[in-house]
Order: sequence, then C-alpha cells, then structure tokens
Amino acid sequence: MALNPIKVGEKAPDFSLPSTLDRDVSLSEFLGKQNVVLFFYPLDFTPV
Repeated sequence: MALNPIKVGEKAPDFSLPSTLDRDVSLSEFLGKQNVVLFFYPLDFTPV
C-alpha cells in the first residue's frame, strides 16, 4: 500500500467516521462551515 501524505495547505480527502451520535459524520459536512482539526492517537491502554 502506497502512502500519499497530505502536504501543508493541501485539502484532505473526504472520509466518514462513526460518531457518538449514532450516525456517520463526513469531513465534507464541515466544508465552508467551520475549521476541522484531525487528531490521531494510539488506542488507550496499549503498549504503543
């Protein structure tokens, strides 16, 4: 699998993730409405 990192200033590709509101939320839902910060961290309580 080839990784194509996003460069600074480049638009992120659209994606959807499950939310705590029992529905999927897409990045495109926020386009032009508010800023979005993506934050990833390893699973809690793992040795990583």
